[in-house]
Amino acid sequence: MITAIALISCFMISLLLTPVVKKVAFRIGATDSPNLRKVHNKSMARLGGIAIYAAFLIGLLILQPESAYLPYILAAGAIIIVTGVLDDITELSAKYKLLGQIAAAGIVIAGGVQIDFINLPFGSSLQLGWLSIPITLLWIVGITNAINLIDGLDGLAAGVSSIVLATISILAIIQGDIFIVALGIALLGGTLGFLVHNFNPAKIFMGDTGALFLGFMIAVISLLGFKNVTIFSLVVPVIILAVPISDTFFAIIRRIVHRQPLSAPDKSHLHHCLLNLGYSHKQTVLIIYAISAMFGLAAVIFTLSTLWVSLVLISLLVIAVEILVEQVGLVSKQYRPVLNLVDKIYNFPRRL
Repeated sequence: MITAIALISCFMISLLLTPVVKKVAFRIGATDSPNLRKVHNKSMARLGGIAIYAAFLIGLLILQPESAYLPYILAAGAIIIVTGVLDDITELSAKYKLLGQIAAAGIVIAGGVQIDFINLPFGSSLQLGWLSIPITLLWIVGITNAINLIDGLDGLAAGVSSIVLATISILAIIQGDIFIVALGIALLGGTLGFLVHNFNPAKIFMGDTGALFLGFMIAVISLLGFKNVTIFSLVVPVIILAVPISDTFFAIIRRIVHRQPLSAPDKSHLHHCLLNLGYSHKQTVLIIYAISAMFGLAAVIFTLSTLWVSLVLISLLVIAVEILVEQVGLVSKQYRPVLNLVDKIYNFPRRL
């Protein structure tokens, strides 16, 4: 009952606070102007993440979760919010944004949020030792930026994050992890309230304030919630976050293939590719929602399945991702190894 009250309260707080944040954003110059890489054609308010953050804090006051990790998470979250606000107002360089993320990640790592080991099948585990800290840092910074990278269309990052948070919360309820449920529900309510104003046509953007905060919190929550999963402990959060992770991964591959700097911006992310195929703005967002929901469902099935069912499921998901990447041209239009193989097999009888 208290969980439902917190979810509704966070939703309403974010819903009512977002228009106020919009007015403040215009007054202080926290706006996003259109350019060649943007799909909007007028100046838009940023800082929407402030409403999500405020709703999240109030949700924690209602739920009052207890954990030794909480003070570190709150301190790190504050650093991320400050970094995002500064970027939304003054457009920080990538170097300073990265430093803010590393500082925040360092705080939660110091507080004990670490990937100490990875559970493997048949009851074994891989102890990471001194690699624990760099791998945890890479995960947190990587997921933080992955969520930021998909924030390219109205409602996209907020919607995908909501699906991810809903999946994490459901799995945490199944596992009886009250702390993760509290964090997930508080964030979910705030994000959904903001999404009402952010869905196409958007009235406000979450900005780096929201994208970095959501990415950071999702990275931390996913680590805490699934580090003890019996079969392939890290696979569950990877499945849940398959959309932002795969989009970021193939963006790196794309830039390597085209010999571009890894930090070079482009218009070849998943949402750009779907737009280029002729889908409308809203259709593209809904398609990515559906893909994200499919992976969320797969994560739930994976968690409840036996080892062999899990292995088959992982194989099918990898094939599905590869086919999607080739079909939409996420690496390049010429990159079609699996689809070309299918074409050869299909046309073999005709050639005979």
